[in-house]
Amino acid sequence: MSTPPKIALLLSLLALRAAAEAPAAPPTDWIDPATGHRVVQLSELPGSGTLYFHQNTYTADGGKLIFNTPAGIAVVDVAAIGTPAGKPRIIVPDATAVAIARRNPEVYFTRGRPRGPRPANRPAVAPVGAPSGAAGIPLAPGEAARSGFTPPPPAPLFAANLDTGAIREVPHATSRNSTINADETFAVATIVQEDPSGRTPKPAPRTIVPQLQRMFPGKKPADLTPEQRYAAQKEDGLSRRVFNPDSMAFVFTNLKTGEQKTVGYQYGWLNHLQFSPTDPAELLYCHEGTWHEVDRTWTIRTDGSDQRLMHHRSMDMEINGHEFWSHDGRTIWFDLQTPRSEQFWIAGVNLDTGKETRYRLERDWWSVHYNVSWDGKLFGGDGGDPTQVAYAKDGMWINLFTPQPDGTVVREKLVNMAKHNYVTGQGGVEPNLSITPDDKWVIFTGNMFGVRHVYAVAVAKAD
Repeated sequence: MSTPPKIALLLSLLALRAAAEAPAAPPTDWIDPATGHRVVQLSELPGSGTLYFHQNTYTADGGKLIFNTPAGIAVVDVAAIGTPAGKPRIIVPDATAVAIARRNPEVYFTRGRPRGPRPANRPAVAPVGAPSGAAGIPLAPGEAARSGFTPPPPAPLFAANLDTGAIREVPHATSRNSTINADETFAVATIVQEDPSGRTPKPAPRTIVPQLQRMFPGKKPADLTPEQRYAAQKEDGLSRRVFNPDSMAFVFTNLKTGEQKTVGYQYGWLNHLQFSPTDPAELLYCHEGTWHEVDRTWTIRTDGSDQRLMHHRSMDMEINGHEFWSHDGRTIWFDLQTPRSEQFWIAGVNLDTGKETRYRLERDWWSVHYNVSWDGKLFGGDGGDPTQVAYAKDGMWINLFTPQPDGTVVREKLVNMAKHNYVTGQGGVEPNLSITPDDKWVIFTGNMFGVRHVYAVAVAKAD
């Protein structure tokens, strides 16, 4: 029985109306109208994300890029980004990438579905009363109880060849000591433990000062913006561990023999572990916590020698952090503020000379994380929302910074991130950007359209 013409017409009109009212699919390849730069969605699966900003995600020849997806580890040919051949391939299903090896075309990974971008290292501790992990890292009584976090048992660490797909287990390494050095001779983890020699005296406890008083002296909560109140509350949580720190140390594991050495005892919250990209014996790390209360950025050798504070505070409330290596391993770069929330810099210190370089930034140019190109000629910044330390009113951009001979930088906006949620504690994600080795693209994670994806934005403006 045929449908009467009037009813058929009505159904057609309803279908057209429904189609017109349906939300448009998010774009996957577009020219940002605010910047004129082309943006390409690299990931195909919602929930994909780049690794933490200082983790190496490129092969030594600069030819391949990896990121995590809900299905496993994806690999992309850098030279093909922006073309049909630039689609990602799942190289290791049901796995989470840690980093790409510095000298071999291999990605280190653990089994299991990824949980989104996050720092790859944290204190390697075991639940109270549990046996030592497979890596032999000693117990850390009290740490799990204080933090409220019981770490999972150590999982094996694997390496997958990005050219052949061959997979091997990395000997003497696990998910608890997955930070691997440049020539794969050492892995490192941290442990909460007092120096058994007694040569590391505990500092006198400091009185915990409300961060409202430290950050906004003379003001009451009613005097602050909601963003400032949120910032003070967040720093109160961090400062409790800073004012009465535990003794921590590094456990360096020889990946050839399995021998372990615990060195570098110090009273501080050790985090952000990063081996030099070129020197297998040099480790960059930080004292984590409230940045204006800690001496943040340090280096140490794998034998425990030459422990150095890389930046010395010049004023109260000065902060530096989110440190990272230059590609040649000779400079450590970091976010510097003199003082906090007032003057902003991309700063670096040369390991050989100790000389500092600073590039001044405007408030709206500040970024949660910065990164540097392989040739050192460009910096990227992923911006930040008004709740961040800069309290920027117009800071939500993916930025490109070109240093000038006079110490200034030229800033270029690449992507409008006004609809991106930066607040990790409220469902957001940090963009964790990097610049491709050929200086043609900036890779980042974005949730501008409600779901998390990996994107590439062209450094050159579209024609």
